[in-house]
Order: sequence, then C-alpha cells, then structure tokens
Amino acid sequence: MADTTIRELRASRWNVELTESFGIATGAQARAENVLVRVTLSDGTVGLGEAAPFPAVNGETQEDAVLAVSRAAEALRGLDAERFRVVADAAREAATESPSARAAIETAVLDAFTKRANLSLWKFFGGAEETLETDITIVTGGPAHARAAAERAIAAGFSTLKIKVGGVPLEEDVARMAAIVEVAPHARLVLDANAALSVDEAVELVERIGKERVALFEQPVARDDLQGMRAVRRRTRVRVAADESIRSPADVSLVAFERAADVVNVKVTKCGVAEACDIVAACRSFNLGLMIGGMVETKLAMSLSACLAAGRGGFEFVDLDTPLFMKEGGMLQEPTGGSGPVAATLAGGYEQSGSTLRVSSILCGHGVTVTC
Repeated sequence: MADTTIRELRASRWNVELTESFGIATGAQARAENVLVRVTLSDGTVGLGEAAPFPAVNGETQEDAVLAVSRAAEALRGLDAERFRVVADAAREAATESPSARAAIETAVLDAFTKRANLSLWKFFGGAEETLETDITIVTGGPAHARAAAERAIAAGFSTLKIKVGGVPLEEDVARMAAIVEVAPHARLVLDANAALSVDEAVELVERIGKERVALFEQPVARDDLQGMRAVRRRTRVRVAADESIRSPADVSLVAFERAADVVNVKVTKCGVAEACDIVAACRSFNLGLMIGGMVETKLAMSLSACLAAGRGGFEFVDLDTPLFMKEGGMLQEPTGGSGPVAATLAGGYEQSGSTLRVSSILCGHGVTVTC
C-alpha cells in the first residue's frame, strides 16, 4: 500500500455563528451550517476540507453534505491521493447530488497530498500571483444598515463593495444604493441579484443608480434565462457576471455562445476543485473574465479558493469575504456518538490586511488547521 493511499474519510457538522445574518435576495443564513471533512492517508497525514451548503442558493443542506461524505468514504478508500483526477471522478460519482461535499472531499485530499509533498496549494495551482484584493459584501437590509456597512468597509480599506440586491421593491434598493454612494462615492460597486430580478427590473436599477457607478452586475436574472442575461448586457452597457448559471464547463460554452455574460464567478463549492479548474480553462478559451467567490465559508474553504485564484492568476474580481462575518471557530459535532458539540479553533491560511489577501506565506497545503 502506497503512503499516499486514502485510509479514512469522515465528516463532522460544523456550525459557526455569524456577526450578522447573511441575507441575499432569495433568503438569509443566520449561521454557517457547514461540514468539516478529514481525509487521512495511510502514512497518517491528515487533510482538511469544508462543505458550505447554502439552502437559499441551491437547496443543499448540511445533512445532505454529511450523508454524501459518508457515501463517498467507501468509494474513495484505497485510492491514491497522488492521482487526484481519479479521486475527483470517484467523488463526483459517489456524491453527485452534493457539490459542496465533493468540494470538501477534493480540498481535503489535495491538502493531505500537498502537505506530504511539503508544497503550498498556491504553488500547486501555479503560483502566478502572491496577493489578491477582495471585495466585501453589503447584505440585504435597509438604507441605514447599508450606509453603516459601507462606512465600515471604506474605513477598513476596501475599495470594492458587493451589494446584494433584489427580493424587495426596486425603490428600496435604489435608496440603499444612494446611501452607499453618499459615504463611498469612489468605491467600485458590484451588484448581485442572485437571479432574483426580471430584465426590466435589472435595467431600471442600473438606470436609477447610474451605469458609470456599476463595475459589474452579477446574475441579474434567472440562471436558465441566458437571453435575459444578454438583454441586460445590451440594454445597460454594464458588464454582467454569470454565477448561478455556471455549474460546469459545458455551462461556460452555453453562456459564451449566447453572449450572456462578460465574467464568470467560479465557486469551488458549486462543482468541486477539479471541475472549477476546468471552468477556469473554459473561460479563458472563450475570453470570459474571471471572478472567484464562495458561499458562506470559513477561512478554510476561502484559503483553498484564494490559492486557486492566485495560483492560476488573472482573476479580475475577488469575493472571498465571508470569514469576516464569522464569530470565532464555531462548534464541531460528530454525526453519530461523541459527547456533544465541542468548540473549534481555526488558524492559518492566507494573511489578510484590509482587502489584501496574501497567499505566498502558506508553506504547505492550504495552511489552515482546525483544533478542538
């Protein structure tokens, strides 16, 4: 048996309280109900991954992810972590209905393999850039909340604000945007509707705000409405990003063919690490811009995504901010048995100063440790 053979794969429920509810147009999450995945190789090396299901986005739950990891454990046992594509294919087949579980499994396997090789995941992915500049999200809420959040963001050194829109009457979003612009007149603004608007609503929102203020409009209409996406691009003359519309490399080709977007938001949680790399390659082949994002994830999953984006290079938009919404390391609970939830401590990963994320300091794997 090779030292890099997968010996064990197990999952723990991982609940992390948020500093405020993470609200988007289609719902809100009061706490992160995620899953910590541990992969142990035959030589004892342990790799960590994180599943971050977000029911308001894709209907996937924490329990779905736990069950998917449990089903995948037998299929992956005995596979060689060095043959990552083989492992990724097995994970996709065993956990078809839970992309967040696949992402966590693949992350944990890569973390274990690169730890054993004494190699940073940033360098594993290519080592193209040492730092990234992330935005920060202003979640749903009233104008006063939006103004206060924008003030805090600018004071903390963020120059790009991502504003969740939709799910409320248009006038409310216009009022929120006015409050943000008042205190952050020079900020680069990214609007994100999470597929909640009609074409006419999206166009009117841009017109009311002023297209010169909008750097990007992310997923303004329903994921399958590619003609609607194209119409928003044509009528507003602002750049449009596809998020919910992209779950595979094949989706990239459809978006490109329909001229439905200028940018693609690559999220490992939507498809897994291997397929995310394929999506990046597809975007480049169709000359589509790149954005890296995530669900409501801790620094563990965000560090993997940061290593991917900086390692590959060329990501114009970076949305890796959800750890800033989290309190401490959360609570871990084994799926069965045990003595109840225990407090977790999370450390390592990228270094953050204001909006700057530095990955070059990560020495091996994604650099994140979780202890109880």
